[in-house]
Amino acid sequence: MHNDDRGSVTAFIVGLVMTFIACAGLAVDGGRLVTAKVRASDRAENAARLGAQAVTGIRLGVPTVEEHRAVRIAGDYLRSVGASGSVDANRFEVCVTIREQVDMTLLDLVGVDSRPVRGRRCARPITE
Repeated sequence: MHNDDRGSVTAFIVGLVMTFIACAGLAVDGGRLVTAKVRASDRAENAARLGAQAVTGIRLGVPTVEEHRAVRIAGDYLRSVGASGSVDANRFEVCVTIREQVDMTLLDLVGVDSRPVRGRRCARPITE
């Protein structure tokens, strides 16, 4: 009786290599996603803080955000750092949302090409 098992080790090794690539991809590309999320949130926070500095009524004790000026200032900051996003302002606060696409490097080998990342932060002028 002849047992033909040729090639069974090859299939196992291919499966093992693909598993290692997926795990490495999760580590490498997962780190890139976390970094992009932190960067987007940081940029959104900085833009919102700058926009929230466009206030009037400080001497009266009621700081009010100048909406159009706040949007322009926050938008200028986003352009200066190469980020794109949306800026919303009202008389009380400025909110900035940044969206980015992060290209995958190792996970691209298993079919994941890019992932979206979003950072949103709001800032209000202080009253004290």
